[in-house]
Amino acid sequence: MFKGLSERLNTTLERVKGRGRLTEDNIRETLREVRMALLEADVALPVVKEFIAQVRERAVGQEVLRSLTPGQALIKVVNEELVRVMGEENAGLDLHGRPPVVVLLAGLQGAGKTTSAAKLARHLMEREKKKVTLVSTDVRRPAAIEQLETLAGQVKADFFRAPEGTAPARIASDAIAHARRQHSDVVIVDTAGRQHLDEALMDEVRDIHKAVEPLETLFVVDSMTGQDAARSAAAFGDALPLTGVILTKADGDARGGAALSVRHVTGRPIKFMGVGEKTEALEAFHPDRVASRILGMGDVLGLVEEVEQKADRDKADKLARKLRKGQGFSLADFRDQLEQMQNMGGVAALLDKMPGAGQLPPGAASQFDDGAIRRQVAIINSMTHKERRKPDLIKGSRKRRIARGSGVEIQDVNRLLKQFNQARKMMRKMGKKGGKKKMMRAMQGQMPPGMGGGFPG
Repeated sequence: MFKGLSERLNTTLERVKGRGRLTEDNIRETLREVRMALLEADVALPVVKEFIAQVRERAVGQEVLRSLTPGQALIKVVNEELVRVMGEENAGLDLHGRPPVVVLLAGLQGAGKTTSAAKLARHLMEREKKKVTLVSTDVRRPAAIEQLETLAGQVKADFFRAPEGTAPARIASDAIAHARRQHSDVVIVDTAGRQHLDEALMDEVRDIHKAVEPLETLFVVDSMTGQDAARSAAAFGDALPLTGVILTKADGDARGGAALSVRHVTGRPIKFMGVGEKTEALEAFHPDRVASRILGMGDVLGLVEEVEQKADRDKADKLARKLRKGQGFSLADFRDQLEQMQNMGGVAALLDKMPGAGQLPPGAASQFDDGAIRRQVAIINSMTHKERRKPDLIKGSRKRRIARGSGVEIQDVNRLLKQFNQARKMMRKMGKKGGKKKMMRAMQGQMPPGMGGGFPG
């Protein structure tokens, strides 16, 4: 996420990090490079100007120049200004109205409104324990209503479908009446988008807004559109009383321009960001955590929350009991761990939140994608129950059979078995008294630079 901006800023700030003394010339040169990094990231020019002015004002004062560690103090100032630009703190949804509370999604075509509607429904159902009704008022885009209905089924949300030919504003108001009968807590209204801003689009979304009086009106914007995101945000902000923003496709955005511009342009907080195609790939937007990730410091709090929310606690407890009893860590257990990792977006998604992940060797993170995990699970599934319990049985002919059964090469089977043996050693240590601390010490040498040690050769 925001890899290009992160790399450029980290390279620039690394030069001043360990310096015991900074001059105004040092700071001027550093800020010139920071300015170029922001412009290349497609951050809106007014935002860049204000950001640099604020950092310069603080950097040439006593806060940095008189600090005992001026390089670190400058990085701290840059971090705090990034947080300020993106909105200081997370702003959650206002759900304190009389049920059903209405949340209206607006934005251009292709921004990801429909998938965001389903993601938001899932988020509210799982995290807030709300009953949610979804409705699409997009009567122009072919199969738009069917798409949302399918997604509603996937996340197990209620769905309202109006008779064909019903006007968009009427669909929305009928959906609220339906939701009231169903005792839903929240209605999420997905609206039609256009390729370009036009009055017809704005008139339609204004009519829907007037008909349903939403408590939350969220602008959904594709983060990869950079400054265009800021321009469309400004136009929608003029047409509607926006209460917040959902930033989509943040996982594929190497630049970060939209994330740093939209808050400034709309004056409204970014409330969520989409970080993948799956319906669970929606995160609450925490400006301090995103700033930390941009500067290569990770998001440990977000990582802990994700593990707590998505890990299978029963399986984890069962494995812990098994290890305490001295029973071996099997390939079936290893498969469970891989599948849990996949549920959390794969290792690459978790690495993005770990401090120092940006310092991994080029291409290292790509080894941990969903495809790699799926192949590893397929290899284990091609084994017999006996082989999963006793992996030492897996020799030449068995390896060939497993490779054929899972559609991989023998080298892939060997690689999996090597990774399993490393994991089994760690699990043995964890099963002993004081094992958790010992395991953490053992892992130090296996972590990437900045995460406790050197990358394994």
